[in-house]
Amino acid sequence: MTVAEIRNLTVRYGQFTALNDFSVDVPEGCIGLLGPNGAGKTTLLKTILGFVDPIEGGGRIMGHDFRTEGRQIRQKIGLMPEQDCHIPGMSAVMFVAYAGELAGMPKDQALRRAHEVLEYCGLGEARYRNVETYSTGMRQRIKLAQALVHGPKLLLLDEPTNGLDPQGRVEMLELIRSISHGKGVNVIVSSHLLPDVEKTCDQVIVLMRGRLSAQGFIKDLKTIEGQPVDVELREASPEFVAALEKRGASVEQQGAYSYRLKVAGTPDEQAVAVLQAAKDSGAQVRGFGLAERSLEEAFLEAIQ
Repeated sequence: MTVAEIRNLTVRYGQFTALNDFSVDVPEGCIGLLGPNGAGKTTLLKTILGFVDPIEGGGRIMGHDFRTEGRQIRQKIGLMPEQDCHIPGMSAVMFVAYAGELAGMPKDQALRRAHEVLEYCGLGEARYRNVETYSTGMRQRIKLAQALVHGPKLLLLDEPTNGLDPQGRVEMLELIRSISHGKGVNVIVSSHLLPDVEKTCDQVIVLMRGRLSAQGFIKDLKTIEGQPVDVELREASPEFVAALEKRGASVEQQGAYSYRLKVAGTPDEQAVAVLQAAKDSGAQVRGFGLAERSLEEAFLEAIQ
């Protein structure tokens, strides 16, 4: 199932092309939107919401054409923008309730829901304070609260951990994970912080110069061709390497006590070969597992 189908989308600002013949199917779940600065991530979010008119192409978001049905789409989508969006002079509960009314909720329902989402986002005790008195972390949380108040089916998060300290960042990522994996809400996380995306998302879409560069499950993008294994020993052992080479294995990388090995066979057969070589050589295996590259390595390969 998909939440969005985008076809041949081209968006320009004057002479600058932000999205260039961009096509993608956005699946359900929690999706990371990756790309360097200027890749077109924020432009894509604004176009989905109907804030930017494309030169060419189009698409559908949850069954609605985003070129002609922007209002219906915005009623089903929650946006947490990168920039602060509070209204000075309003308390948190007034501001979030107002956001709910703008989405079409009755006033009393919007107020009740505002109390609920502020409590969920960790702002229950500060709900009556004016938003301009909030810290950076609290302002990030209230942006999330106003995006959630009307019960959206799709949540767009643009740099959700921007400006947060380490503890605030961890708490925000836990909130996003809770929303996307426990509340049945589809989430698109636009970020240049790869660890944030890896902690919250299952799949990624990578943009480069306004085009689709890569797409897929994070675990698949991190898979190394040939599926080598990583082995850590208690201490270096040339005898262990020699015993493996007798079984047709080869060493691709070697550290002080670690080896990346290319071993033929299924995962079970690979494990048997490694353990048998350790037994024959007297080496002590402390770690064994399928080798994988980092998300950063996969990302750099995609944009290059």
